[in-house]
Amino acid sequence: MSITRFAPSPTGYLHLGHAFAAKVARESGEQFLLRFEDIDHTRVRSEYYTAIEEDLRWLGLTWQGTPWRQLDRLPIYNDALQKLKALGVVYPCYCTRSEIEAELAELGNAPQGPEGPLYPGTCRDLLKKLDREPAWRLHWQKASERVGDLTFNDSRHGLQQVNPGLLGDVILARKDIGTSYHLAVVVDDAAQQITTVTRGEDLLPSTHIHRVLQALLDFPEPQYLHHRLILDDQGNRLAKRHDALAIRQLRELGLTPEQVFQRL
Repeated sequence: MSITRFAPSPTGYLHLGHAFAAKVARESGEQFLLRFEDIDHTRVRSEYYTAIEEDLRWLGLTWQGTPWRQLDRLPIYNDALQKLKALGVVYPCYCTRSEIEAELAELGNAPQGPEGPLYPGTCRDLLKKLDREPAWRLHWQKASERVGDLTFNDSRHGLQQVNPGLLGDVILARKDIGTSYHLAVVVDDAAQQITTVTRGEDLLPSTHIHRVLQALLDFPEPQYLHHRLILDDQGNRLAKRHDALAIRQLRELGLTPEQVFQRL
C-alpha cells in the first residue's frame, strides 16, 4: 500500500499553496495521513490545529487515523539523536546566531549553499565543553564516509545523486527543543511507513540530508515528489502572511472547494 502525508505547521491558516500540496499528497497515495510539524513551539497556536483540520475537511481532503503532533514525540527524536551520537557523526555546537554571523562576516568569502552561507565549522573540532546548552550538528564528512554513495528518486526531477555537504553541518537538535525539522521528519516518515514523500520543490536540497540520515539510522528509502510551488502575482512563493489567499478567507467570500482548486 502506498502511504503519503501532509505535514503543515500550525503557525497560521492554510493558503492556496497548502491546498495544492495537500491535494498532491492525497492523490499520490492510497492512504493519506495528517501530521502537524509543531516543533517551532513559540509560533504555534492551538486554534490553528483545529482550523487546519476544518479547512482540509471543507476541501474534501480527509485523512486516515489521528493526526500526529511532533511535540508529543520528542523522546523518540532524542533516541534517534543518541544513535547518531554513538556513530560519531554529530557534534555539539555552542555558537549563537550572532557569533556565526560575525564569523561569516570575517571570512568574507564564506562557502555558500542553496539556502545561503554554510556554517563555518567553528565548533567542529572543539576539544572542551562550554558551560551552556549546545545544539547538535551533523558532521557531514564523517556521515558521508559512513554511508558512502547515495541516491534518491524524484518523480519530477528523476534520479538524484546525494550531495551530503550541500547544506553543510546542519543542526539536527536545537538548543531549545532537542530536535530539528531534518531529524524529526526523517524519524516520522519512517515510523509512519511513508512510501512517497510529497512536498514543495524548495525542499529538494533538504532531501540530500534526509537520505544521509535514513542511511545512518537504517530507515527505508521512500519515493519523492517535489512538486511545483504556488506563486503570487509577483512570482513569490505564498506564505502565511498572504491573508487574502487563505482558505478560510476564500470560504468566507463564498467560494466552493471546486472554485478554490480551479484557482490552482
